[in-house]
Amino acid sequence: MRQPGAYSKLLSGGVSGKTGPHSLPLARIKKIMKKSSEDVKMISGEAPIVFSKACELFVEELTKRAWLITLQGKRRTMQKDDVASAVITTDIFDFLVNLVVEDRNNSTAAVAANKLG
Repeated sequence: MRQPGAYSKLLSGGVSGKTGPHSLPLARIKKIMKKSSEDVKMISGEAPIVFSKACELFVEELTKRAWLITLQGKRRTMQKDDVASAVITTDIFDFLVNLVVEDRNNSTAAVAANKLG
C-alpha cells in the first residue's frame, strides 16, 4: 500500500493546523504559474496548494523580521520602510533588494518633487 506523501498534510490543511479553504486564492496562484513561462501548460491540482503554503510562510517570515524592526523603532505600526529594512538586512531576501531599493529611490524622488512644486 502506498504511504502518504510529504505533501499530504498540505493537501488536507494539516501542516498549519487549519482545515478548509486556503488563505490565498488557488486560481490566482495557478494563473501566475501559467504566466511565468510559455512552456507551462498543465499544472497538477497539488502544485498551487504547495505554492500557497510557501507564500504564506514567506509572508509570515518577512512580517516577523519587519515587526522586529518596528519594535526597535519603538513603534506599534509596521511601515513600508520596516519591510524594506527587513529585506535589506536579511540574506535570504537578497532577491528583493533591487525592488526595495528602487522603490525607496522612487519615493525619495516623489517627495523631493512635491517639495519643489
